[in-house]
Amino acid sequence: IGRARLGAHPVGVIAVETRLTETRIPADPANPASSETVLQQAGQVWFPDSAFKTAQALSDFNYGERLPVFIFANWRGFSGGTRDMFGEVLKYGSYIVDALRKHEAPVFVYIPPCGELRGGSWVVVDPTINEEQMEMYAETNSRGGILEPPGICDIKFRQPDLLKLMARNDPLLQSLAAQLTSATDPAEVEALNAQVEARQQLLLPLYMQIAYEFADLHDRPGRMKAKGVIRDVVEWSQSRAYFYWRLKRRLAEGKVQKAVAAMAGRDVPRAELLAKLEELAAVKGVAWDDDKAVTTLLEDSADAVDATTRELAFSAVSEQLEELIAPLDAAQRTELLAFLSSKAGK
Repeated sequence: IGRARLGAHPVGVIAVETRLTETRIPADPANPASSETVLQQAGQVWFPDSAFKTAQALSDFNYGERLPVFIFANWRGFSGGTRDMFGEVLKYGSYIVDALRKHEAPVFVYIPPCGELRGGSWVVVDPTINEEQMEMYAETNSRGGILEPPGICDIKFRQPDLLKLMARNDPLLQSLAAQLTSATDPAEVEALNAQVEARQQLLLPLYMQIAYEFADLHDRPGRMKAKGVIRDVVEWSQSRAYFYWRLKRRLAEGKVQKAVAAMAGRDVPRAELLAKLEELAAVKGVAWDDDKAVTTLLEDSADAVDATTRELAFSAVSEQLEELIAPLDAAQRTELLAFLSSKAGK
């Protein structure tokens, strides 16, 4: 956990310890029978202390410094041992969700090269926790999914399914099955069954690896993007430039959103803001998916952005006014409009 700069923009950074670490619990001086305890903690796993540290850092980045955050997500999950459950690992994991839900600056979750995001660790950093601020990305050689391939195969693609797959694809097993249907001699049937079983045992390791590879295909970045659980696939070599312009764009959009809120007297949904800005980009001939071009537009076209800001503020105030006058009858509305007109004339 630390602070950094990305193109002169201060950001908070949360990374993962991938090595085996040790936690020392000192002996209790008041208890002569106690002794120091040394606990080993695996890398890429959230334990009660590390989960609380992550949640506390997110809160500091938000409340104390208002920093955008980059999370290099490479966790396999939470520790589920009895000691850690007693140590309230679930409670501290929920603190991470609370901190992300309340975060008011952009949060970028990035699965780095050869990294993986699994189990409950995906749950607590999922962008749906705070859709206005959080975005998730993955590197081309990363993996993501609740279960790892062996785990999902133990549930969805067990040995009986593998045996059926062998029967559909292996010519020798098909030939033995055809012979079994026509065999009548018990000794011949037993011999054929022995050959089938031997063939299945021979093929089982190969088909198990095929099943693992098939399950792994669902955990790759291309599939994650197709399912909509990540925003984009970003190569490690291009990540610095990509996130520089993405961060700059998000900050520029946030500045416009705050200006609209100040004029309207209330927050405006980000989706509504983006729709108006996309219309502006289309008028100016700027590709909406090009972060650099959109950022340049927001920074250089002050008049056009100001007009869009005022239009959004007017729309928000109009909706609010409509809600306020809805309970009034026709006479009261006429009187209110006359009062507003007199004030506007002044």
